[in-house]
Amino acid sequence: MAKISLTLIQTFYQVARHGSFSGAARELNLSYQSAANHVRRLEQILQGKLIDSEQGAKRISLTPRGRALYSLLHPELDIMLERLTKLIENQRSSLRVGMPQAIFFYLFPRVLSRFREAFPEMEFAVYERDTVLAELVKNGSLDVCISERYFGDPVVPQRLLGSYRLSLVYPHVWGEPPKQEDIPGWAEGRPFVTYEPGQTLRNLAVDFLGRDGAIVQPAISTSGSSSVKRCVEEGLGFSIIPSWCVGPEDGAIRSTKLTNLPEVRVYFGSAGFLQKHPMVQQLLEDCRRELVGPVLDPPRSSEISVPPL
Repeated sequence: MAKISLTLIQTFYQVARHGSFSGAARELNLSYQSAANHVRRLEQILQGKLIDSEQGAKRISLTPRGRALYSLLHPELDIMLERLTKLIENQRSSLRVGMPQAIFFYLFPRVLSRFREAFPEMEFAVYERDTVLAELVKNGSLDVCISERYFGDPVVPQRLLGSYRLSLVYPHVWGEPPKQEDIPGWAEGRPFVTYEPGQTLRNLAVDFLGRDGAIVQPAISTSGSSSVKRCVEEGLGFSIIPSWCVGPEDGAIRSTKLTNLPEVRVYFGSAGFLQKHPMVQQLLEDCRRELVGPVLDPPRSSEISVPPL
């Protein structure tokens, strides 16, 4: 079989997306005839018809094989082309990774230290986000995401790294911690410091504190665990944050691990076509070595439904 040109694939993709040769021609700055010729050449290479079009008709229709090829390409091709564009613009190797602010602030420096031993000349660009990570990978803005959410999106395949527990934290001067089952009642009337709306850890904390119909009204909402913890240290209220945010040096606060809350799972995801990329594989391995065991509990066998990269 002859080698398939990216130009031919891109033209077919745009014809299928716009439903016409003219729409693809405008998108790609080609003539109508060039767009049609590209598709015909691709059909010759693949030895099968991809598009049905009648003479003079403004719209085209995809054959079953054409629909199958378009489904295979969408939306991976957009992501690949976006990444190629950014690589060419930057003219420098880079890896763009998104993750919650707390994971980067507290956990990721040790991962980066190991990773940069393998790729010392590469730029590691970090986007500190909790929400919209899947969308950022799908539109080509990110290559990899570390997330406490499972997307269930085949375009952004994820691997379970491990899980961790949350802890109740509050000013040291408030005295001894309550029993875990008494925390929702203990929290009533006390100022609650938490994350911005929509963040995973805020949702878990609100669900827990709102058991038995209690109304949970945050006093302070902020973007990440370091900011939340700082507010607690200053005596502004209590919070529920990852247990690994609290260390023995934190004398201004008290903490108690919440074993009656569900474990928070942490997933490693990437654009599907980058799964075998050396940088992505290296980062996944470094995350496993530095985080699983020291910080994250390893996945149980029943939780591993997808083989590792």
